[in-house]
Amino acid sequence: MGDTLLDVKGLNCPLPVLRANRVLRGLASGERLRVLATDRASVSDFRAFCRETGHDLVAFGEEAGVFSFTIRRRPHRADEQEGA
Repeated sequence: MGDTLLDVKGLNCPLPVLRANRVLRGLASGERLRVLATDRASVSDFRAFCRETGHDLVAFGEEAGVFSFTIRRRPHRADEQEGA
């Protein structure tokens, strides 16, 4: 299965992380999300987001001003189950 792609180019902090969080909540444990962003602040934002939430930032890169983040969904917690 391929990565889910989220294009948030042109959006500024905190929108890239907020949109990524929304998509990650819908993914199964271990699935990956690839995020494309242009906001320089997203570099530190995604590192902090992954550190605080337990998601795994498996890859990061930058090409021509576009930052690419690949994030692996952490295992679901009990408080995230449907209806919680």
